[in-house]
Amino acid sequence: QVQLVESGGGLVQAGGSLRLSCVASGIIRSIYRMGWFRQAPGKEREFVAAVSRNIGSTVYAESVKGRFTIFRDNPKNTVYLQMNSLKPEDTAVYYCAASMATATPGYDYWGQGTQVTVSS
Repeated sequence: QVQLVESGGGLVQAGGSLRLSCVASGIIRSIYRMGWFRQAPGKEREFVAAVSRNIGSTVYAESVKGRFTIFRDNPKNTVYLQMNSLKPEDTAVYYCAASMATATPGYDYWGQGTQVTVSS
């Protein structure tokens, strides 16, 4: 069992920055990777970024490459999403997720989400 709690969302002007945090609790040693997803109104949930817990390797969606950075602090059981050069199209509810699998892209646990709104 893993529980995830996100924080750090808010209102930002275009070009601004936010840092999202996700604190994990439970069976932390079982987590292989953690990721961030987002969902805008009327759209499907989409992948944003992911980081492996042990090695720290990362992968990003093309839409956020060069602007967003995902990183983890294992002693604090926390993963972050640093969001720079924000655009109005980044507006969405952002979700933290944890995966126990290595061979599939699926995620097993999800946080409640945090709202990010970027004004033009």
